[in-house]
Amino acid sequence: MLTAFFLDVCFLTQKADIFCNTIYYMDIVSILIGFIVGAVLALAASIIIRRYILKGKRDEILEKAEVEGEKIKNERILQAKEKYLSLKSEHEKMVNEKNAQLRDAENRIHQKENTLNQKLGEADRKNKEVESQKATLTAQQEVLRQKEEEYEQLRGQVIRQIEAIAGMSAAEAKTQLVESMKAEARTEAQAYINDCIDEARLNAAKEAKRIVINTIQRTATETAIENAVTTFPIENDEIKGRIIGREGRNIRALEAATGVEIVVDDTPDAILLSAFDPVRREVARLALHQLVVDGRIHPARIEEVVTKVQKQLEEEILETGKRTCIDLGIHGLSIELVRLIGRMKYRSSYGQNLLQHSREVANICAILASELGLNPKIAKRAGLLHDIGKVSEDDPDLPHALLGMKLAEQYKEKPEICNAIGAHHEETEMTSLYAPLVLVGDAISGARPGARREVIESYIKRLRGMENLAGSYPGVTKAYAIQAGRELRVIVGAEEVSDHDAEVLSGQIAQKIQDEMTYPGQVKITVIRETRSVAYAK
Repeated sequence: MLTAFFLDVCFLTQKADIFCNTIYYMDIVSILIGFIVGAVLALAASIIIRRYILKGKRDEILEKAEVEGEKIKNERILQAKEKYLSLKSEHEKMVNEKNAQLRDAENRIHQKENTLNQKLGEADRKNKEVESQKATLTAQQEVLRQKEEEYEQLRGQVIRQIEAIAGMSAAEAKTQLVESMKAEARTEAQAYINDCIDEARLNAAKEAKRIVINTIQRTATETAIENAVTTFPIENDEIKGRIIGREGRNIRALEAATGVEIVVDDTPDAILLSAFDPVRREVARLALHQLVVDGRIHPARIEEVVTKVQKQLEEEILETGKRTCIDLGIHGLSIELVRLIGRMKYRSSYGQNLLQHSREVANICAILASELGLNPKIAKRAGLLHDIGKVSEDDPDLPHALLGMKLAEQYKEKPEICNAIGAHHEETEMTSLYAPLVLVGDAISGARPGARREVIESYIKRLRGMENLAGSYPGVTKAYAIQAGRELRVIVGAEEVSDHDAEVLSGQIAQKIQDEMTYPGQVKITVIRETRSVAYAK
């Protein structure tokens, strides 16, 4: 069709050429008209050709689109069929699984039904057996009741026959028999008691003496009386001058920091440290040793060294308590009780070292407990802790035995140990067997010749009471009794006490000491008030 159209166009073009040649010789107007007509015809021909070409392309595109659409449709149909088959197979699989589960459930239900039927059968059988047993038991009970009635009848006949033969009733015979047995038992018991008492009287004193003497011999230790003065050796008088300081400021700083009187006299190569508290003396001795070795001796350095030495001494006290517990085989004590045991090393009881005394009492109590068949570990623990109230600073108004019992209860010690501590001076009731052991052990340890000295103990109590009296006033930070109790130095806070109040306070303390305490000679009360301004450069 396109070829025919093209031939028609060519034919028309040839005709146009012929026509143009014919009118070539026409006038200009005719030429122009012919040119215009030819252009129009050419344009029409091109339009017609273009339409034929576009129509052919459109038909071709439509044919291709139809082919592609058919192909896509077939593919979609295949995919849908595959999806349908897949879903169908999954559904069938799920249905099969559900059916299998249902069959399993039905089987289990049938099994349970069979089991229940078996159990019901067994229960019916057992019920029948129980019913038969009940019937048999009822029959046996009836026979037994008849036998009991027959026995009671026979027993009554026998008793009546015996009463007729004996000439008394059964109750009268029973009463007479009981009375005779009571009298016989009373006589035998009294004889046995008298024999036991006589034997105990003969052996008790001898056995008690044996136990006590054996205990004393096994725990014999050296006795040493501590005094209130410590001698600090020095190499030469130059060091003595450096310790004194300019106008005695170093000694004043050391005395204020430690509460110990520093006595510097003509004694060659020695300085005396005087204080009733062994802990203070030890702090002063160690601080002086470090200051002399270091060579820097001035008030600020003295306070720093004293603080450091106090911490070191606290660590040493704790270590002493631990070593004591390990030596005695005592475990599980609270750390605070261990620290109190370590402080016993620097305390004395009537001149007897308190730690040595407590170790003695612990060993004595353990030996006595072993001899008497009691637990030696509990007795040793109670003996070691019996005087912890003397080293505690809490509740000074309580007797040391009751204070020690309170501390033991606070740190979860056993009740028998707490009672032994509180009752070793008979200030509370003894409720355990370990309390008299501790009382006896304390008496044995303190009664040895030279073990104690009454004077030093009363002296220390007087000085401690003097310090406590001064510390009860408001504004007082520290109070130290020095010079064998002839001087009381009271340090007050500058923010709380003025200069005028310091003068008044010294008079009040002097008057109270004069009214409430007994002391030889006179006591000098010195109230020290100083102001310190501290700043830090950062």
